[in-house]
Amino acid sequence: MLLPIFILAYTVVMIAIGVYAARKVKTSEDYVLAGRSLPFYMALATVFATWFGSESILGASTKFAEGGFGNVIEDPFGAALCLIIAGIFFNRKLYNLSFLTIGDYFKNRYNTIIAVFLSVAIIISYFGWVAAQFLALGLVISTVIPTLSLQWAILFAAALVTFYTFFGGMYSVALLDTIQSVVIIVGLGAIFAYALSKIGGMDALIAQTPPDFWRVVPESKQSLTEWIIFVTALMTIGLGSIPQQDIYQRAMSAKSATISVWASVIGGLLYFSIVLIPLLIAGVARILYPNVLASDPQNLILTLVGDHTPLLIQVLFFGALVSAIISTASGALLAPGTLLAENVIKLFFSDISDRFRLHIIRIAVIFIAFGGVILALKDNARIYELVSSAYSVTLVAGFIPLAVGLYSKKANSFGALVSIIAGISVWQYWEYFVTSDIPGTFMGFVASAIGMVLGTILGRFIKREEKMIH
Repeated sequence: MLLPIFILAYTVVMIAIGVYAARKVKTSEDYVLAGRSLPFYMALATVFATWFGSESILGASTKFAEGGFGNVIEDPFGAALCLIIAGIFFNRKLYNLSFLTIGDYFKNRYNTIIAVFLSVAIIISYFGWVAAQFLALGLVISTVIPTLSLQWAILFAAALVTFYTFFGGMYSVALLDTIQSVVIIVGLGAIFAYALSKIGGMDALIAQTPPDFWRVVPESKQSLTEWIIFVTALMTIGLGSIPQQDIYQRAMSAKSATISVWASVIGGLLYFSIVLIPLLIAGVARILYPNVLASDPQNLILTLVGDHTPLLIQVLFFGALVSAIISTASGALLAPGTLLAENVIKLFFSDISDRFRLHIIRIAVIFIAFGGVILALKDNARIYELVSSAYSVTLVAGFIPLAVGLYSKKANSFGALVSIIAGISVWQYWEYFVTSDIPGTFMGFVASAIGMVLGTILGRFIKREEKMIH
């Protein structure tokens, strides 16, 4: 009975802190980018918390328990790579442009049509991400309060996260991320040390785990197709999430471009280091609970914590888990809500005040939450799949126009349009009509790159012809 009380009290305190942070919100920039005022430690915490959610503790750990590192290339390997690449190659350039959303960049660099199309694609990709967080928080709540069904727990979780995100925006996200990052590291460290003691230490874990569980890259004797699958898994989040609004928002909230760069790079390294802890906890759990691994792997870690740990360790673990989910879920709601309001809905108004724009963003947050709830309530929804499916569309449609647009003055709107159409068309055709082990996302990405080159050349030719006619 004490555990539900502790978890409920902790959740209420976090929500209260998030709502308290809302007092700083005066403008839409305050709400979306925390006034571009975050010092390094807060910027680092909020970048680290971008990925550290349900998929890190419950999703990726489940996949690791089922098949080792080869099963989790997308996350944590691709996710950490994303933050590092974004920090080194993208953050400074984007920060100096001072746009509110990633959609504003596409509008300024290309045109409104490109911006709207990519904004809608990015928004759609977030529904699976939001659903994964709601599902995970629902699993936690229904675990600590067994009398509450999973469906009602998901609804309760969605209401809590939406409530404080609605009021506080990025200020709430940043403040809670800073507090919750500490809770995450302490809580996971405690449960890992305790879990290891149950099987005899790290040497016992390694001895009782199949050797191929620790292999990351395909064996050299395997075919080219295996390497293509590996690279695709690495870049699905590693590159596909760089055009995402939550990455942009968290990076642009820093006080300076330099802080933005280093917070992202160090945040990626920190994320990879910390996410190894739940993976190894799952490695212990698969040894202790082979029956749970076979029947309900998504509850593997929750079973270990519930059966093998004292109350204090349970409080630390569930505190860490709730912290991770809430911080990720709030950012996941805010990002697409901002895009929807700023780059889609706002187009229907000729002139709006900043206050009205803030209202539109908040209403859009509620809309995104509603879509996430619907997905989370679907039968057989799994956290890792919900998350990994979210980035395919931005990989095949958004990354090439973003990267080429930033680094080449020759890129033009026609090239971006051809790139988007080619990437999405080839991706979908490959997925539904081609029988091949090569992933459709890889083919879509290649088509997007080729489309950008050919479309840019053709676009320059068309422009030259128009000038000659006129």
